Amino acid sequence: MKLTKDDIKNISTIKEEPEWMLEFRLKAFEYFKQSKEPNFGPKINIDYDSINYYKKREEELTDDWNNISCDVRNIFDNLGVIKAEKQYLDGMGAQYDSEVIYHNMINELKEKNIIFLDTDSALKQYPELFKKYFNKLVKYNENKFTALNGAVWSGGTFIYIPPHTKLDRPLQSYFRINSKNMGQFERTLIIVDEDSELHYIEGCTAKTYTEDALHAAVVEIFVEKNAKCRYTTIQNWSSDVYNLVTKRCLVEENGLMEWIDGNVGSKTNMKYPACILNGPYARGTCITVAGAGNGQIQDTGAKMIHLAPYTKSNIVSKSIASNGGNATYRGKVFISKEAHNSVASVKCDTILLDKESKSDTIPDNIVNNKTSILEHEATVSKISEDKLFYLMSRGLSEETAKELIILGFVNEFREELPMEYAVELNRLLQINIGGA
Repeated sequence: MKLTKDDIKNISTIKEEPEWMLEFRLKAFEYFKQSKEPNFGPKINIDYDSINYYKKREEELTDDWNNISCDVRNIFDNLGVIKAEKQYLDGMGAQYDSEVIYHNMINELKEKNIIFLDTDSALKQYPELFKKYFNKLVKYNENKFTALNGAVWSGGTFIYIPPHTKLDRPLQSYFRINSKNMGQFERTLIIVDEDSELHYIEGCTAKTYTEDALHAAVVEIFVEKNAKCRYTTIQNWSSDVYNLVTKRCLVEENGLMEWIDGNVGSKTNMKYPACILNGPYARGTCITVAGAGNGQIQDTGAKMIHLAPYTKSNIVSKSIASNGGNATYRGKVFISKEAHNSVASVKCDTILLDKESKSDTIPDNIVNNKTSILEHEATVSKISEDKLFYLMSRGLSEETAKELIILGFVNEFREELPMEYAVELNRLLQINIGGA
């Protein structure tokens, strides 16, 4: 059904939003209607009139899994979400289609004045703080998908870490698409104040349908002076999902942003986490792994924008393509004239598991001063026949030998994950590409 202005107003009314948010949504909607598909990345063929843009939750937001219907609770239980919260996390949020249905945080964090809420609740409870940061890094009029998110956003995560505060364990949000033709448009906003640290983990899955679904999220992160943020994603959308996400972080003096980004699902994935290194000695890292199987396009990479002196960035991209999949690195490093004595490194490695699979490396590297250094390295290779022969000579099957080689190839990424998530990544890679 075609998205209309009345639909936008209805979403805002249901959420009981302030007038300024409705005005923002309507401006974003007008831009969405007049804008064309992005002129970068793979071709997108979405029937926007078939997408369900908002689905009202049937139950109230709760901090008790027992208050959620058995069918829905069992989905998250089978995904390991409930167990992970008990064993590894300081807080958990769970979104089901359009709305966050569960959100909880341990009492110790509440006593430290940490804010960890779904984004809709944060708008109501902390309106001034919310408005200060919302739409400041990712503008609604950047492209068609940021405009669509601005018009129909729902759910997502809001985190504020006060100054001089460190968490012992990560916070996590899990996003599930479970309806046919569903569109999910969460909005995540994270502020890590001075001399504080946060590790945030994001998981994504979807039920498989024959019709396309759409996930178009926006993430804005602010890392203040001497602060550190790590954002870990394990994305395993089903093969009917277009995953079109904009993620961006502003890093101030001596701050550190780390993107740890895993992509093994979706029909077409376009995601390029970005760091804007805005203060002296600011640092940004992005380590990604992308696995493209049959019918999949993984168009991933990172962007590092150096605006201040003595800044450093590091991009490591690992891609695997099998059964005719397409795994492409697309990234940008920009070192401004003012960012003297800065250092940037880009390393892109791809393994092709058959003759039908494809990979491209599309870098955009610019250095505007003579005191900075930028290094770029890219390799595309097949699985080594010598390594395969060696492993098979030790009694391993060809399939098991390939899996071991692949896991070794992405080891640099796996080492950055908590153990339980590294095990899950191994499993997903084996399912999606290990048997190629």
